[in-house]
Amino acid sequence: MTAIDVNDNTLNPSTATTAAAAHHEEHEDYRLLGLMIFLASESLMFIGLFVSYLIYRGAAAAWPPEETEVELLLPAINTIILVSSSFVIHMGDVAIKKNNVKEMRAWYLGTILMGLIFLGGQVYEYLSLGYGLGTNVFSSCFYVMTGFHGLHVFVGVLLMLGVLWRSRRPGHYHATKHTGVEMTEIYWHFVDVIWIILFLLLYILTLF
Repeated sequence: MTAIDVNDNTLNPSTATTAAAAHHEEHEDYRLLGLMIFLASESLMFIGLFVSYLIYRGAAAAWPPEETEVELLLPAINTIILVSSSFVIHMGDVAIKKNNVKEMRAWYLGTILMGLIFLGGQVYEYLSLGYGLGTNVFSSCFYVMTGFHGLHVFVGVLLMLGVLWRSRRPGHYHATKHTGVEMTEIYWHFVDVIWIILFLLLYILTLF
């Protein structure tokens, strides 16, 4: 008879399952680390845009130029909506940690709606402005910075849709396995922080 190796994981389902779970948790940790590295690189790009804007502002005789008027009401409303969405998406994270997938979906749907309203408001603002990308240095900075941020908002909406799609599978997200939900929330907070800085630079500081 051939001797059977009792340490063979193929013959020990419990051991194999434990090893697979440990490997999965390790993979999740690396995904979070990867997200942090990605957000750090994105931060460097935005910092480059912020610094360039401030240099142009400091060198200009008048900022913004006379032919470019900045509207404050719509961006202020958009800012309130986007900042509030950070609290909404956080409630989704709280819900999944309580094993409430249905509630998590509701909060994420609310955040998606707020993100789409923000993007719609931004498009409306673009259409109502009397200047374009190449009008002057200020307008170029304005469209590049807000447009680049808008792209990040759109990506965030896609990530949330991805979370909702994956949540259809029973047990995909639960109290001890929700890395995808957590990563999406972190990304969305990053998008909100960047917008607050943009709002201060492009709108509030132009009043002084």
